[in-house]
Amino acid sequence: MRMQRRELFKAGLAGAASLAGLDPALAALTPSTASAAKPFSSAPELAPLLGLPGQDLQASSLKVEGKLPAGLRGVYYKNGPALMARGDERYRHWFDGDGLLQAWTFGDAGVSHQARFVQTAKFKAESAAGRFLVPGFGTPIPARKPVRGADDMNTANTSVLRQGDKLYALWEGGRAYELDPATLQTRGPKSWSPELAGMPFSAHPKVETDGTVWNFGTFGTRMALCQISPQGQVLRSTVFEAPGAIGMVHDFAVSQRYLVFLLAPIHIDQQALRAGESLSGAMRWQGQDATRVLVVDKADFERRRVLEMPAAMVFHFGNAWDDGQTLQLDYVQNRELPQAQLALTQIMRGERPSAAQRNTTPRFMRIDLASGRIELRSREDVVEFPVVDPRVVAQRYRHVYYPTAIDIGERWGFNGLLHLDLESGKRQRFCFGNEVVVEEHVLVPKPGSRVEGEGWLLGLCFDSRRQLSFASVFDAQAISAGPIAKVWLPYWVTYGFHGKFYAA
Repeated sequence: MRMQRRELFKAGLAGAASLAGLDPALAALTPSTASAAKPFSSAPELAPLLGLPGQDLQASSLKVEGKLPAGLRGVYYKNGPALMARGDERYRHWFDGDGLLQAWTFGDAGVSHQARFVQTAKFKAESAAGRFLVPGFGTPIPARKPVRGADDMNTANTSVLRQGDKLYALWEGGRAYELDPATLQTRGPKSWSPELAGMPFSAHPKVETDGTVWNFGTFGTRMALCQISPQGQVLRSTVFEAPGAIGMVHDFAVSQRYLVFLLAPIHIDQQALRAGESLSGAMRWQGQDATRVLVVDKADFERRRVLEMPAAMVFHFGNAWDDGQTLQLDYVQNRELPQAQLALTQIMRGERPSAAQRNTTPRFMRIDLASGRIELRSREDVVEFPVVDPRVVAQRYRHVYYPTAIDIGERWGFNGLLHLDLESGKRQRFCFGNEVVVEEHVLVPKPGSRVEGEGWLLGLCFDSRRQLSFASVFDAQAISAGPIAKVWLPYWVTYGFHGKFYAA
């Protein structure tokens, strides 16, 4: 559905109308959204978590503050949960919302924005019914229609992958959904090969510089691994019994020779599931157990090695590299599962988590491949969503970039960006101030450049005072100088998870 500016404004801002001092009549989206908006008044940075009612969005000739680089041409795709309520029910967990795929197009004529909900089987059935029909990851909704597998609950809400004229919306619990990269129209679920039919396809595939894709999926006690060509053909795959608990495996790292997984000690309480608890609610943290480090040889998936480290909760990795003798990687260590899950449910109620629940910090691992000895280093910066230059994925690298929290106080979210130089240990930071929430930023290489880090950081932000979303563009080598451009939407969009930029 294409909407005029005023209709967009209503759809985008309705849930937070009272927060921004707008017409209160715009707040009446659904009973659940209207009632949910009240506690958010004391935490205006959480307003996008109220969600959108299900309409698509579109705006062109966006206002640019500053000057966009002439070489920044292409499309930035961003995915995230956006529909949070139907009828009188509202999701309790951030991960549950139906996926909204955004496309920010940077061209000679300016910047345009469009966003469409991924038309999964779940989304279409629930739109027709006007209510939720299947359980959420973190919300124990009764199954009001048969649930035959994970794809019946697929929200396609986490990340994106583009291969040629195919764009995929990714969700780790089920198959990828294919979309038209120009129109964002949903084409349907993707089966990569007969042997992987119906297998989950993680939301964090790793793409090397030649276009080779590595990915995994987990289901029950088993894991699937696959190598996919730049053209989308499965080159190799395997399915095997995981070495221990795999209650939540969200991301992994890839080096020149290895795939690396950190398997946190999370067990699923099957009795709680049978009693109607959500998957998230049935997860049990076993902090006395080790996190297993699974190292898989890229040349032979059957060559697998398991090491151990102290219990650690990890959502996201930056990158990895090896020289045949040592394997080095970085990741962000999260709070232990109970604290992480509590924070994810609190924000959906409009409550700010405590500072202790927001303590997510960088970690650096070195594995001696001969002895299996693991060395760990840490920093105290509060960060998440690490990214590297796409030209150094699975190669030796020097630079990592994160959203970061700088003197944030009680407010939720990140308010700045951090560039960390792994060789010198130096960092650069920029803080937007406490009225702006900063999301993941990706590195876009400058055309013709071959130098790691020579490019722009591009990502989305939310101005809680204006109640508007904008894209920010930084010189990645000088982020402390602040953004060189901001591109403003005439509305806000819900907070997303992960995105990718594809040059024109």
